Amino acid sequence: MQPMLNIAVKAARAAGQVIVRHVGRLEGLTVQNKQPNDFVSEVDHLAEREIIRVIQRAYPDHAILAEESGGQGRSDYEWIIDPLDGTTNFLHDFPQFAVSIALRHQGRLEQAVVYDPVKEELFAASRGGGATLNNRRIRVTTLKDLNGALLGTGIPFREDQDLDAYLKTLRALLPGTAGVRRAGSAALDLAYVAAGRLDGFWEYGLNPWDMAAGVLLVQEAGGLVGTPDGGHDVMARGDVVAAGPKVFKAMLQRLAQAR
Repeated sequence: MQPMLNIAVKAARAAGQVIVRHVGRLEGLTVQNKQPNDFVSEVDHLAEREIIRVIQRAYPDHAILAEESGGQGRSDYEWIIDPLDGTTNFLHDFPQFAVSIALRHQGRLEQAVVYDPVKEELFAASRGGGATLNNRRIRVTTLKDLNGALLGTGIPFREDQDLDAYLKTLRALLPGTAGVRRAGSAALDLAYVAAGRLDGFWEYGLNPWDMAAGVLLVQEAGGLVGTPDGGHDVMARGDVVAAGPKVFKAMLQRLAQAR
């Protein structure tokens, strides 16, 4: 395993241990609202500190971009961290959440780990090295269009998000599919596209830490990732479509009709 990917795996597993220790013991947790319906718990902070500790022990000069503590340092190497993607699920004991860690070098994603500590599923990728789930190679599905496709999404839930615009995209994409799932963790949704569990995924208004690792996983599993209008600046825009090549094209075509 590539040394930097190995550190990401070590950090993700350490954070996963922190998270699992608190599963089912939620009553005494300190929980705060970052904004309406956007929660952060002390477990998020504890897991993030554990990730940063592992990374900085190995690479003290690397920069950090973490959801809870923000940016630290300046370097060509930048670790992008979401210590607990799916905090709301975690706080409701809904077992769909994950640790997400990516490494970007000179602006290009190079390493990725998404770790589900409840299911003990470790998704990992290195640029040019393919994507794996628990050390077994994974690939996106090979559907030719949206007929029978199972899609994942994130439904807007904050007041500053445009639900009506999103519903237009849902109406455009839904016909002929096998359905749409909204599971509550973009990192896992993207990992599931990479593993062929979902045929495609779209969401608006994500942060870099929500999707950095998932983006590389999909790409290394043979999929395509872009913005809903066909652009490539996913990390800057925060709006993402991910799928196998032909489903990706079909999704963009339908999304164009929804604009």
